[in-house]
Amino acid sequence: MVLVWSKMEEKWRKIWESSHVFEANADFKREKYFVTVAYPYPNSPQHIGHGRTYTLADVHARYMRMKGKNVLLPMGFHYTGTPILAMSKRLAEKDEELIETFTKIYGVPIPTIEEFDEPLRIAKYFHEEIKQGMKEIGYSIDWRREFTTIDPQYSRFIEWQFKKLYEKGFIAQGSHPVGWCPKDGNPVGQHDTIGDVEPEIGEFILIKFILDGYILPAATLRPETIFGVTNVWLNPDANYVKVKVNNENWIVSKECLIKLSYLNKKVEEIEEVKGSDLIGKWAENPITGLKVPILPASFVDPKNATGVVMSVPGHAPYDYQALEDLKKRGDELMLYKIDLKLLESITPISIIELEGYSDLPALDVIKRLGIESQSDPKLEEATAEVYSKEFHSGRMKANTIHYSGLPVSIAKERVKEDLMKSNKGDIFYEILNRPVICRCRTECIVKIFENQWFINYGDENWKNLARDCLDNMDIVPEDLRPEFEYTIRWLRQKACARKSGLGTKLPWDKEWIIESLSDSVIYMAYYTLSNYIKLYKIGPDQLVDEFFDYILLGEGSLKEVSKVTKIKEELLKKMRDEFKYFYPLDSRHSGRDLVPNHLTFFIFNHVAIFPKELWPRQIVVNGSVLMEGKKMSKSLGNIIPLREAIRKFGADPLRLAILSTAELLQDADFSPSLAKSLNVKLERFYEFAMSVINIKGENEDVELSSEDRWLMSRLQKIIKSVTEAMDRLRIREAINYSLYELDQDLQWYLKRSPIEGSSEKRKKAIAKVLKTLIETKVRLLAPFAPYICEEIWEKMGKEGLVSIADWPVYNRSKVDERAEEIEEMIMKTLDDTANIIKVTKIKPSRICYYTSSGWKWDAYLKALEILEVGAIEIGGLMKKLMEDSRMRKVSKELYKFVQKIYDEARKMPPDIRQRRLKVKVLDELSILRNSAGFLEKELGAKVEVYSEDDDKKFDPMSRASLAQPYRPAIYIV
Repeated sequence: MVLVWSKMEEKWRKIWESSHVFEANADFKREKYFVTVAYPYPNSPQHIGHGRTYTLADVHARYMRMKGKNVLLPMGFHYTGTPILAMSKRLAEKDEELIETFTKIYGVPIPTIEEFDEPLRIAKYFHEEIKQGMKEIGYSIDWRREFTTIDPQYSRFIEWQFKKLYEKGFIAQGSHPVGWCPKDGNPVGQHDTIGDVEPEIGEFILIKFILDGYILPAATLRPETIFGVTNVWLNPDANYVKVKVNNENWIVSKECLIKLSYLNKKVEEIEEVKGSDLIGKWAENPITGLKVPILPASFVDPKNATGVVMSVPGHAPYDYQALEDLKKRGDELMLYKIDLKLLESITPISIIELEGYSDLPALDVIKRLGIESQSDPKLEEATAEVYSKEFHSGRMKANTIHYSGLPVSIAKERVKEDLMKSNKGDIFYEILNRPVICRCRTECIVKIFENQWFINYGDENWKNLARDCLDNMDIVPEDLRPEFEYTIRWLRQKACARKSGLGTKLPWDKEWIIESLSDSVIYMAYYTLSNYIKLYKIGPDQLVDEFFDYILLGEGSLKEVSKVTKIKEELLKKMRDEFKYFYPLDSRHSGRDLVPNHLTFFIFNHVAIFPKELWPRQIVVNGSVLMEGKKMSKSLGNIIPLREAIRKFGADPLRLAILSTAELLQDADFSPSLAKSLNVKLERFYEFAMSVINIKGENEDVELSSEDRWLMSRLQKIIKSVTEAMDRLRIREAINYSLYELDQDLQWYLKRSPIEGSSEKRKKAIAKVLKTLIETKVRLLAPFAPYICEEIWEKMGKEGLVSIADWPVYNRSKVDERAEEIEEMIMKTLDDTANIIKVTKIKPSRICYYTSSGWKWDAYLKALEILEVGAIEIGGLMKKLMEDSRMRKVSKELYKFVQKIYDEARKMPPDIRQRRLKVKVLDELSILRNSAGFLEKELGAKVEVYSEDDDKKFDPMSRASLAQPYRPAIYIV
């Protein structure tokens, strides 16, 4: 039968839907497992890159379902915010790039695009497109619980959430620096920017150097290093402006002007001045009173902060290297009439004492890393090392006057305070990860926003609750825990509302709309209610605060809540029970880019609102997806929409191709050729399964051969390995075992036990073994490739759906370690022989094998026994062996033998050593003689097998003495 993927997929989707197999209801007799994954923005179709996070969540859900748990995997759609509005504006402006993206990449018809003048039409179109893609790829979602974040009922839920935060004092109003789009006039967060980049706002200190009656404000993140300044850097090719800032005259880069105006400064431009005209002048350090030269530096970015940088070469690797490079550019020095002697007279000033480094840590690290120019990327590493070490371990030296002896971390704050008090400094906010581009294509800046509503994630008591939650959560992979800890530490105030966009109005100030990273942090709780709200047509007016207090917190009287909401007591109790059953959330899946925002906000908001027993239990984070080693982007033309990829490769091959190239934190590398090869691999598995299914008589009692017992034993090991990998969500590892290693075992078995040519009795045994393997493999692969596994499961005549079949359980009693050692010895013997033939280029006619003498086995096992107790030198091993009278009889041969096996035995993995001690002596002579026909067929030569002790053996080259246990000696003619 030819496998037609699209027809098979459609068949099983209909069966899944009609059987309601993925719909989960509260069942207190069963253990629940609640999994969620970030709900998508419907502003474009999903592509292969999106598929990874959602497929991982689905695989996790399917696995837990097969483990017998009552699994809930719901899905909603995130309409909130400005992305959809921004897209609608761009279409209204006939943005050719966007229209081309829609038509050429996503295949949206022009007539449909023409209807996108209304933002909600865009959302609804792509909502349906994404939903269909999720169904087609086979996600096991309970669609009854679907909602959007602009549903009126959901808005009541978000209002309730915000009232709770407000009551607890976690929401306040005030002046606050926010990422800002000057064009849209709105604060921006991650979901408002191209590439979903969260603006990282950094606080720079402006140090007011004096130049000819003007202030030259140097922006720095390290104000404590003011005592080590040797010069000021300006970009000679940039345009600067003399400007009146409040009541002071400043010189800043032209690009800085607009930024100052958004930081609540009164700004009045006086005149422009070229950067080159300022080079060679002298500026006065406002703290030390020393005058330092202004030097040219093309690395100074006029778009960053003020375009003025102070140079501290003793403690800043970039500054040290820039001075060294400038000394080599004589022509440039002459251009600005700078004497080389001036540069040579500049000596780095040591101001911080740091254990393990000289007086000049910047120079130490530059020398150690072999840095020779400013273009060396290792300067980033050098800078990070020096800054971090000095901040955490450095102390200020005596030449820093009042700050002498202070730890750098404390001195930094003290210097900042003193600069501000004396008006020798100012604060400037900048986006550290600039450029961050709004979806309207405008570069974002920082604005001090007056009367802005914000969530105060800087509250220390709240932070401690978040830390408590994190400490008790499972973070997968565990390597990411420090990122969460770091985010909790640095989080401060977060703007939570804006004046435009889609979403829920702030309940106590209706001019404001709650922004998209704030209304998406506890919505997992809403999934437990949403199906009832829709089924019983509960209106938004009924969803008063008392409703959510009762359902989600167990507060209030059932009778009173029923009276207030006009919802029957029976239904309220059912909803309360449903929430109590499914909460807390067992696993939250998301991408790594959401760790510093959404995922950490998710923790904060849960601990603020819910009691400890309802705090989330696990967060699973994954990396992104590359396309054949390159980042996916429209400019590279390598974006493949998810639905198109499903049609092209098939859902199961696509799922496997997305998941099989990397573990969670690594970036997965999607390759169309891999997806095609997986398509072929799954089809071959299907064809093989069909051929085996047709073999009759496997249910009869049959005697299993050593090869049969080996495969059944290996199958148990694979079950154990896949299960352990899945429990740790090492998905790539699980796929490797179930799809590739199991196939390798099967191929070896088919060589050893070919169906063709076997007796009828033997065929029945082989069929029984193969059907057991296929049934097990189908269950192991079902979370990854559900469609083809359902198809094979049905063809095997199994009851029900494989999606809810029992996960295979490791059975220790079916492990046959002797059979495994026998087959591995035959494999190794075959490989060794083939390698000799390849190296010598002999065309063999006769191959002789020689198995070890009995004393070698005794010595080998005794050596393993001694090494199992603990490490021992070869001399000590010999001494212990010689305690045995049998060993003393062969003392001369014994020493040579031990020399050969010592390293192998010492380095042997403990499980292999223990297995061999358990198996003890293998009858290699019988094993190889019984396998002679197989070896002859594989090697194309006559095979003879002798014992090393056989006086009549054919051994013209005296090879028999080289025999070792598990490694017969070989002679090829």
